[in-house]
Amino acid sequence: MKTYIITIAVSLLALAGCKKDYPVDEDGLLITTRAECYVSNFELLGTDFVTVRNGAAVIDTVAQTINVEVLYGTDLKNLYPQFTLVTDAKLDPKITGKVDFSDLDHPKIYTVVSGNRKVRKPYTVYITVQPR
Repeated sequence: MKTYIITIAVSLLALAGCKKDYPVDEDGLLITTRAECYVSNFELLGTDFVTVRNGAAVIDTVAQTINVEVLYGTDLKNLYPQFTLVTDAKLDPKITGKVDFSDLDHPKIYTVVSGNRKVRKPYTVYITVQPR
């Protein structure tokens, strides 16, 4: 009986000693020391989850812009943007479904937040439609 109690006590102490308190943000994501904050790739999918881009998106990390031309006839009200970000960064606002890009005069703005949550860079997404 004593052996079991001692084994349990030692096990509990070992578990408590190994526990580290890692900081997490409001989304439950790990906050790291990384200050990098940029978009490395951008994809735009239609309702069938196939790309609607006419060529690669042009990402300017200095001007913090993304320019993408979509195929003629694309339903701009039902698009699914996909961002590839630097390691540990996150996007604000979160993309939870389809996005309406139909108001071409008012481009969407998404903010990339660094892993340490101290650097925030707004990226403006400009959509143009392929001419006929």
